Amino acid sequence: MSPIDTPTAAPQSPHGHLGLAQGTALYLAAVLGTGIMVLPGLAAQAAGPASIVSVAAMIVLSVPVAMTFAALASRYPDSGGVASYVRRSMGDTFARMAGYWFYFGVSTGLPIVSVMGAEYIVAVLDLPRSAMFPVVVVLFLTPLVLNMFGVRTAGWVQLVLTALLLVVVIMVVLLGSPAVRSENFSPFLPHGFVGVGQAMLLLMWAFAGWEVGTHIAAEFKNPRRIIPIATVIALTLCGGAYLATQWVTVGVLGNDAGSGRVPLMSLIDVAAPGVGASVIAIIAAVMSFGVVNSYFAGAGKLGSALGRDGDLPRFLAQGSQPDSVPRRSLLVMFVISSVSICIMASQDFRVETLLTFQVSGMVCIYVLGMIAATRIIPRWTLAWWTAVIAVPLTAMLLVFSGAGLAFPLIGAVAAVTVTVVKKFRQRAARR
Repeated sequence: MSPIDTPTAAPQSPHGHLGLAQGTALYLAAVLGTGIMVLPGLAAQAAGPASIVSVAAMIVLSVPVAMTFAALASRYPDSGGVASYVRRSMGDTFARMAGYWFYFGVSTGLPIVSVMGAEYIVAVLDLPRSAMFPVVVVLFLTPLVLNMFGVRTAGWVQLVLTALLLVVVIMVVLLGSPAVRSENFSPFLPHGFVGVGQAMLLLMWAFAGWEVGTHIAAEFKNPRRIIPIATVIALTLCGGAYLATQWVTVGVLGNDAGSGRVPLMSLIDVAAPGVGASVIAIIAAVMSFGVVNSYFAGAGKLGSALGRDGDLPRFLAQGSQPDSVPRRSLLVMFVISSVSICIMASQDFRVETLLTFQVSGMVCIYVLGMIAATRIIPRWTLAWWTAVIAVPLTAMLLVFSGAGLAFPLIGAVAAVTVTVVKKFRQRAARR
């Protein structure tokens, strides 16, 4: 094994100042987020009433994945997150793959969240489609500016936004439950188990987000104590929210569940016409701000860590320490995201295609992260067994990724290319 690929321990650093409430809010925003506004409809379109099975399966899958990431983040808090864990156990090349998949995946895919929120704003205000672009830009730029002031400020704002999101979910379920019709659950499996698998892949966007906490683990006051508690709380609330929302969406809308761009509004209009749809739409749109805020906090830190570790240009290293702000990394994310926004604008802001590429990259990150956990967590412990269980569960989702694997393949080629270039320069320096 060459010096380039020798596993190295991530540098340890002092802890930050995030508490349990702020940390739980950031976890909830990353996992629950805007997916609750769109994905129940898309999942119903892919699997019909059996989308409820898809949600339940993703909850089961999320338990070992979330707890493994919590074990890693609490034991090895570092802004490099999954990339740092992979580096410790599998070497620099695989670490670059994980880092590139997350950093560039978030940078290109984060505008999807702003688009989801903008759809609700445009719908509730009855604005023309031409208003989508400026609304998306506002929803995207505001959390970027907020993160320029640091993750502590972002954490307090996130606490308020997450509370509002939970209010939205509770209102949807309470208003929709009386309108659920049993006939809407038949036929239960219209697209077979292939549809269930495809719905699970889409829902990966909803249940992805546990890795975000690994990048801000060093910002917590006491990572070893707070991160596991925040994970359990977020896992319980997210699982219950998605399962209840999926049941209401299918039970109320039936075959029309996946036909519109704003399924929560459609659901409320059917279940309780004129009662709260506008309020829910506005609050749900504000939630897109919270999700972008959370991912900027995590991916911005990762970009600075990749610069620190030599996987990206060194000028990005600024901001990798706790309580420091990765402004350069955030600005690079802004440039990449701007291109993504323009591409979606040219396609009338349809998100399905880009969403498939994003979730495929997330699945690959999870597979590498779980493998890394089996190698660095002490063997035969509960955390180690949890990681062992999570490896095949996450790898199973690769079967349904299809053409979406093109994105992680590009990241893997880039990582290998960087390794080859570094080896060549190292040998040239020796000569």
